[in-house]
Amino acid sequence: MSGVWTAGAAAAAGLAAMGIRICLELSGRPGPEETGGGYWEAAAAQTRGKQEIQADQAQYLETGAGIMAVLADGTGSRNTGRVCAQLAADTILDRYEPYQVLHNPDYFFKTAFYEANSRIQKTTGERRGGASTGAVFLDRRSLSYGLAGNIRIALLRRGELIPLSRGQTLDVLAADAWKAGKITRQDAVWSMEEKRVWNYVGMDGFHEIETGERPVLLKSGDIILMASRGVYEELSWRETEDILVSGLPVQEAAGQIIRAAEAKASPDQDNGSVILIKVKEGTP
Repeated sequence: MSGVWTAGAAAAAGLAAMGIRICLELSGRPGPEETGGGYWEAAAAQTRGKQEIQADQAQYLETGAGIMAVLADGTGSRNTGRVCAQLAADTILDRYEPYQVLHNPDYFFKTAFYEANSRIQKTTGERRGGASTGAVFLDRRSLSYGLAGNIRIALLRRGELIPLSRGQTLDVLAADAWKAGKITRQDAVWSMEEKRVWNYVGMDGFHEIETGERPVLLKSGDIILMASRGVYEELSWRETEDILVSGLPVQEAAGQIIRAAEAKASPDQDNGSVILIKVKEGTP
C-alpha cells in the first residue's frame, strides 16, 4: 500500500501519524477534485490492525460516467494477499477509466470481476491467494454494486444505515439453500455461525458474483459505506451508524471509523478499510 495515497491537508497528516491512511487522491489517477463532477464527496481510510502486511486496497475513480469505488481484501501467504487485492482493484478501475457513460453496470461488474479472477490466477500461479472484492458505481441517479466475497456495502439515509450487500459467506448460502428447500432447517441453523467466504476473485471454480436486484435510486445527502473485515468485525452496526450521522465531513468520518475500530484493541484485528461516498446536498 505504501505510496498509493498522496498527502493533502494537515489533518490527514495527523491521522496518518496514528496509523490511519486517508484517501485524498489516487496515484496515477485523477482525484475527484480534479475531474470537476462536483456531485460527490469521497474518502477512504485504513488500518493495518494487528497484521504485518496491509493487504487491503481501497480506491475510487471519477469519470464522466460517474464514480467507481473498489475495496479488495486480499488473502494469501506473505505478500500474495496484497498482490491479489491490487490486481483486483486495478483490473476493475482500468476497465472503468475510459467510460463516459455506463449503461449496464451489472454486465460491467460481471466481466470485470471475471477478468480480475483470471489475472490473479495467472499472476499467482501455484501460490494460493485471492481477494474478497466489492465495487460500487454511482451516476447522478442511482447506485449499483458487484461483490465477490464479503465486503460490506450499506447506505445511510435519514439517519439509518441500510445494508445493501448480503455477502457470499457460508451462512448466507445455507439460508438460501433452506429457503429453496435444499437443506433442512436444522442444517441451516448449524451453518449460521459459519462466516467463511465461498467465493472470491482468484479462486478455482470462481462463481457468479452478487449484484443488486435493481439499482438504488439516490437522494441528496445519502452516504454510501464500504467496509472490510477489520472494520465490520470490530464495530457494531450502531457504532458505525452513530459516526455517520454525526455530520462530520466524509474524510473525518472515515478516519473516525478507523480510530473506533482500532480502539477495540482486538489482539488479532484484521486489516480494516472503509470508503465513504456522500451525495452532495442539492444534487438533483
